[in-house]
Amino acid sequence: MPTESRRKFLKSASLAALAGGALACTKSQDATGGPAVQTKKQYRWKLVTTWPPNLPVFSEGVDLMAERIDAMSGGRLKIDVYAGGELLPPLETFDAVQQGTAEMGHGAAYYWAGKMQAAQFFTAVPFGMNAQQMYAWLTLGGGIQLWEELYAPFGVLPIPAGNSGVQMGGWFNREIGSVADLKGLKMRMPGLGAKVLAAAGAAPELLPGGEIYTSLERGVIDATEWVGPYHDYIMGFHKVAKFYYYPGWHEPGSTLELIVNKKAFDTLDSELQAIVRTAAHEMNGWMLAQFDVNNGIYLAKLRAETQVQIRAFPDDVMKTLKAISRDTVAALAASDPASGKVYASFAKFQKEAATWANLSERAFYDSIQIDV
Repeated sequence: MPTESRRKFLKSASLAALAGGALACTKSQDATGGPAVQTKKQYRWKLVTTWPPNLPVFSEGVDLMAERIDAMSGGRLKIDVYAGGELLPPLETFDAVQQGTAEMGHGAAYYWAGKMQAAQFFTAVPFGMNAQQMYAWLTLGGGIQLWEELYAPFGVLPIPAGNSGVQMGGWFNREIGSVADLKGLKMRMPGLGAKVLAAAGAAPELLPGGEIYTSLERGVIDATEWVGPYHDYIMGFHKVAKFYYYPGWHEPGSTLELIVNKKAFDTLDSELQAIVRTAAHEMNGWMLAQFDVNNGIYLAKLRAETQVQIRAFPDDVMKTLKAISRDTVAALAASDPASGKVYASFAKFQKEAATWANLSERAFYDSIQIDV
């Protein structure tokens, strides 16, 4: 819905129509003037996101999810989507859903680390699991139960709803030749990756997507991670940074989330609840496919159209970051009971998944050795 239309909707919506997020039930009579038949409840909800307006895949996927819910529900559940900054600041998404200002939100769990440290495990863990392993853990490995348990005191229900896959390591305005080059580096990075960077001597900062380009251009930050070639090209980071490093050690399979106000969700009948969950899980696969389709295309564009130097992190940097990551995550698990509980499940599943991956995907990729 265009911004102006959304404003008109907010101004004109009556209290009666929006009470509890539900529209009034309607009644109809049959052709003979017989008894009135009560139809099923209809709802109109708001969904706020952490993403900038019109951001491909992220905002696009949320819009598509809302359309799918509308279609599958036969119009019984309509959702008005608001990008970050349209209705409220991006990083206030969780608060808005918790308070019922909006019934739904879309973002990434590590944005809420200030409220609950364990939330970070449900987005990405440095040197952790990839997209398919994360999804397997969440859906069949006990992860979703722990996630719901963590959010329950806030009255919020989490559902997996997107994944970016393995990300790039980020954009830098200084060459990273050794661990010493990380000292004092001002870098935009959220989640557990930020804690690892800080332990390595850098100065991580949490910025919403809409503020990154300007901050990098003006020297407020020296480096930033975002997603991968597709989005990074569109964001224009190649215009304000010289070096593009890989791999994304900090986010090897970043899960995105749909969060729903639990009281509002409980007002839905079982059919609508199932539709919401189904649409969210559909978005998990759709978004990951979009990244797989477009990242290769835009990596080629970056190479052909720009002077950016695409480099691998040196081996000693990767080894040091991996060691720091292990210690950082272990320390968090030991200091925070909720994180300890989640990490025990995460680590156990990762070990089992890695045992198989070494014999399957790793061996396969090593054998084909495609030149890039």
